[in-house]
Amino acid sequence: MKKMKAIIILMTISPWLTVPFLGVNTLRRFLPASLFMSLYLIAEGRFAEKKKWWWFPFNIKPNVLGEMPLIIGPFLVGSLWILKYFYGKFNLYLLINIIVDSLFTYIGINWFKKIGYASLVRLTKFQLSFVFLIKTFILYGSQILYENYFSQSASSSDK
Repeated sequence: MKKMKAIIILMTISPWLTVPFLGVNTLRRFLPASLFMSLYLIAEGRFAEKKKWWWFPFNIKPNVLGEMPLIIGPFLVGSLWILKYFYGKFNLYLLINIIVDSLFTYIGINWFKKIGYASLVRLTKFQLSFVFLIKTFILYGSQILYENYFSQSASSSDK
């Protein structure tokens, strides 16, 4: 149990060690869309819990999603890095997301199952890949909406 807690803490905190290398402008630009996606993932996690799409036998605390370390760690920080380097280059963004999501789906899930952290229940790996693909479009779309809204607000306030 102590080993599992250490792995989860490491999995949550280690991505944050890279945040200073993102730069302040990147954080200002991409954090809102990444936070929106994190909130989306929390809602999705609640839904998935009810539908038994996946199972996290390891509880952090009662009423806290088992996937919360993944959401606030690698997913949030990973979204920032992917948006930093691939936003505005949609085809490359899509390809990188498919690669990263596939690595998680086809390698990461097996490792999580092996260490007793998570496993798929009513969702196949292919279906999970499709769920990830939907999130890829939502993240990119939310960044587009954020930039369009704030660029219009910024130009209006400059006049």
